[in-house]
Amino acid sequence: MKTKVRYLLITLFTITISCKENSKKKETTANTDIETLESETPVSKKTSSDVEIIPIEHATAVLQWNNITIYVDPVGGAETFSTYNKPDLILITDIHGDHFNLETLEALNTSKAKIMVPQTVADKMPDSFTPQLDILNNGDTKERYGILVEAIPMYNLREEALKFHKKGRGNGYVLNMDGERIYFSGDTEDIPEMRALENIDKAFICMNLPYTMTPKSAADAVLEFKPAEVYPYHYRGRPDVSDVSIFRNLVNKGDSEIKVVQMDWYPNNDY
Repeated sequence: MKTKVRYLLITLFTITISCKENSKKKETTANTDIETLESETPVSKKTSSDVEIIPIEHATAVLQWNNITIYVDPVGGAETFSTYNKPDLILITDIHGDHFNLETLEALNTSKAKIMVPQTVADKMPDSFTPQLDILNNGDTKERYGILVEAIPMYNLREEALKFHKKGRGNGYVLNMDGERIYFSGDTEDIPEMRALENIDKAFICMNLPYTMTPKSAADAVLEFKPAEVYPYHYRGRPDVSDVSIFRNLVNKGDSEIKVVQMDWYPNNDY
């Protein structure tokens, strides 16, 4: 009888120890799983603000950005913009007709809009627009609607093209909001001021001859300032059309982390 009791006690003790060890193993395993999950969960990165980019034609675009509507170089008549919200902010880069069209501006409902322009454009606008104008020269900045706008130089470098865009006349623009930076080049070549840009999330880069630059020059500049995304636009001249595929291939070959985004800038194929 004593032997049976001793055996029973030993068995119970062994079971108790085993249960405690299993409990510790489960606790250790659970902690390990939690640590593993924590280590595998990606650290949240800065998310870009909600921006919708609508290509209109050539150099003209509409941006919907955090409930702000931005028109870039609006041309083409009021009917071109009839399906979009009234502009809060209008950016005009240069005096040429594919960037600045007074008839379009006068026909649009710009009653609530601020209009950012270089001085040469302001000189061509009637006095009725004066209260709405923010005149920016190269290097100036201005904040409207929570968007900090930087005026970036845009000009030609090639001797044969100097007559098209003189330095200081027009502006490219960098728009800054909620930590995101969007660059519109305007009419330019691969100038040092473009190459020196930093932390650009989206870059709209022109490439048409004889007025701006070749796809190769555009790609070379992009590979230097390294935007996260690049949008080729303004790529038709007269009579030639730039080969955007050359630009895309050069950028992809030079830096696969730069995303080339192609949009339809010539829906009517009539420029």
